[in-house]
Amino acid sequence: MRSTLTTQGAALAAVTRLRGVLDRLHQATVPGHVALLELGLGSWFTAALYAAVRLGIADQLSEGPLRAEDVAARAGTDPRATYRLMRALAGRSVLRLRRDGTFALTRLGRTLRSDHPESMAPMIAFVGSRRHWEHWAELPYSVRTGRTSVEKLRGCGIFEYLETDPEFAQLFNNAMTGGSRAVIDNAIPAYDFRARRLIVDVGGGQGGLLAAILHRAPEAHGILFDRPSVVAGAASVLGPAGVAGRCRVEGGSFFDAVPAGGDTYVLKAIIHDWDDPESVSILRNVRTAIAEDGRVLLFEMVLPERADAHLGFLVDLEMLVSAGGRERTAAEYSKLLSEAGFRMTRVIPTASPLSIVEAVPA
Repeated sequence: MRSTLTTQGAALAAVTRLRGVLDRLHQATVPGHVALLELGLGSWFTAALYAAVRLGIADQLSEGPLRAEDVAARAGTDPRATYRLMRALAGRSVLRLRRDGTFALTRLGRTLRSDHPESMAPMIAFVGSRRHWEHWAELPYSVRTGRTSVEKLRGCGIFEYLETDPEFAQLFNNAMTGGSRAVIDNAIPAYDFRARRLIVDVGGGQGGLLAAILHRAPEAHGILFDRPSVVAGAASVLGPAGVAGRCRVEGGSFFDAVPAGGDTYVLKAIIHDWDDPESVSILRNVRTAIAEDGRVLLFEMVLPERADAHLGFLVDLEMLVSAGGRERTAAEYSKLLSEAGFRMTRVIPTASPLSIVEAVPA
């Protein structure tokens, strides 16, 4: 299974490169101003996806094709406006407008359903929200100053702000949880955890990732570590997953210390939230805690050295305006890990946008 998933990861990277070639070919076949306008109007389509999520369009189509007026009747929306929204979504292959006038979900559209195992609805609800738009509207400020727009608009960092805005925090947490599900299904199988003894998930939320890892390592035990307010809800995840008996939950800050004695430390989408000094501080705490024969695994988007079509470059800008962190290349991760007392051993592609950066104590 592991070699299959690694092959899938390499195939995904190849497809990403091919998409870049096709994008450049498309742009070469239309006037430059038209190609640029298409790029500039991307935010409009984000708004269309956001409206579809808020109105439950994909859920209405879950049982089969419907006419726009039928969707409108179920959703409580204007029939003509609903048709226009669905037509726009069909124009980008999220829906399919059939010859009989009904709309059906495509492969893309099915992931907008709230009950899809890899649903992107929570992520779309987050990136399309008013608060999130406000942060991105201040991107020029972040580029001019190198500081986050969240600091300018909210007067504090993103994580402090989330403590003060429950509605936005819920959108953020739902988006992160949905992203974790995709990683669990498509990234974890790329690594063999069976020989690991004590796995510490640093910044592990409520334990979904750790529970999935422990299922793949039946002899291992785990420690879930995150802020006390976060791990307070871990029982609702670890219990139903059947791993509560093999998992200890600890609350704290990874800037102070992390639980000691693990032979495997997992950090999923943690390091990218922070600039280099903070990232080195976190990793040094892991270095202090880790067993000498241990492994640290960073689940992160690893940027290509060239400016190819890669989702990570836009996520890097999200880090710039929100958290103050950054996405990194393999060489940059190697340097970061070296400063913290580790030696990077390999980067493992997975069947998801994330790779696994593996390192050992130097």
